[in-house]
Amino acid sequence: MLVRSGILTSADGDAVAVENATAGSGIVLVCEHASAVLPASAGDLGLSAEALASHIAWDPGALAVARLLAGKLDGALVHQRFSRLLYDCNRPPESSAAMPEKSEIYEIPGNRELSPAERYARTAALYVPFHDRVNHEIERVLARGVRPVIVTVHSFTPVYFGQSRAVEIGILHDTDARLADAMLEAAKGGPYRVERNVPYGPEDGVTHSLRLHAIPYGHPNVMIEVRNDLISNSVGQEVMADYLATVIAGAVAVVGDA
Repeated sequence: MLVRSGILTSADGDAVAVENATAGSGIVLVCEHASAVLPASAGDLGLSAEALASHIAWDPGALAVARLLAGKLDGALVHQRFSRLLYDCNRPPESSAAMPEKSEIYEIPGNRELSPAERYARTAALYVPFHDRVNHEIERVLARGVRPVIVTVHSFTPVYFGQSRAVEIGILHDTDARLADAMLEAAKGGPYRVERNVPYGPEDGVTHSLRLHAIPYGHPNVMIEVRNDLISNSVGQEVMADYLATVIAGAVAVVGDA
């Protein structure tokens, strides 16, 4: 089915959620792919239950790790409440990946041949409120006289198109590498295989949120990708969050107090 209008109803709730909004640090955590939920108006987009539970719909474990990081770093967390299959909030409206017709091996019938009006409706319902709220939380930090630090949290699959991925944590950046450089330095000799701009990089269009909210204003920023088999349960999530919190805090201290 095609989603034509009325994307969200009162029963669906808000497009975006904020946690720890009264945080004391300047760290603003962002999780664009936090949820696999589709609003009632979307139906199943023509996909099987298996596809809707898979990584194409969300980043498994990412929200759990982001929540733990918000607590450990005393940072605010902004996360999307609906699946990236309807709108990927880490892509601009003009990108074909914002409302993809295909993701990995899955065709997405409900995203085929969307009209300009349908694309606009999704953009207005999901993308605009999400990024407005990220901006609001950054403004709250600035109003306290604190420099914001933007950290987006994602996860990736251990196997992609049949190829195993050895990297365990990716530290991604765009034109501003300050925080990423400091994190990579802090990660040297650690327990995980950590690499720069792997498994994705800015050339893949994955740094949209950083380009929108951080880079033009000089706010330190980074995108973190964690291999999702490492954060598939609460124990792994806690261990990863402990590690990342230490690395992030050390890096923030290097580039300046958050």
